[in-house]
Amino acid sequence: MHSAPDIDQPPFTTIGRRQPSGRRAERQPRSVGHLSTVAGDRNPNEGLRSAVLGLWSLTPPGQSRLAHPVLITKPPTPSDDKRWRAVDARMLRLGYSADALIEVLHTVQQAFGYLDDVALSYVAASLNVPLSKVYGVATFYSLFTLKPQGEHTCVVCTGTACHINGAGAILARIRERFKIAPKQTTADDQISLLTARCLGACSIAPAVVYDGEAKGKQTPEQVVAHLEEW
Repeated sequence: MHSAPDIDQPPFTTIGRRQPSGRRAERQPRSVGHLSTVAGDRNPNEGLRSAVLGLWSLTPPGQSRLAHPVLITKPPTPSDDKRWRAVDARMLRLGYSADALIEVLHTVQQAFGYLDDVALSYVAASLNVPLSKVYGVATFYSLFTLKPQGEHTCVVCTGTACHINGAGAILARIRERFKIAPKQTTADDQISLLTARCLGACSIAPAVVYDGEAKGKQTPEQVVAHLEEW
């Protein structure tokens, strides 16, 4: 966060903010603006940003010291690809809050199919979150992938019920037949293999998701036969 520069500027207005009341009102900054609202901004890729939610990361004493409008900068979009508009719109809707990290990463993966270094760095800078944390979240959750996916995706549940009922044997059979491990894609870019810690389908374990369609009580032979049809 940076204090407002000593230049003539129009008054800033808060974007999408409800008027608080009671004790919560004492914690609100007077006004918040995005740097792109300042006249003479030379960055054509900058978008209007509401940073009110991001200010809740400050302690109450820290907020009370905000005597002037606050400018919070956002990095330029990595490219002119229109898919970044969906990502920026999602971050704006969520107030550029650090708590929205998982939702924003999900939006990026929906838009581009995977999370590359450029996307991770952009999200980290936009949400003011350490890149190490963004990378940690992206690698911790199994449904996030850091590489382009194949034309088809197979997700094997590895939750407790599925593990007990043969998920390991399914993964071993896939590795043997297609030479891929979880988070890998076949050489012809046809099949990507993923795992999920739990699909919430314990009653039909072991469960496998084929291109978004979940099927239960799968055997290694059934899974391989299904993948061979792709």
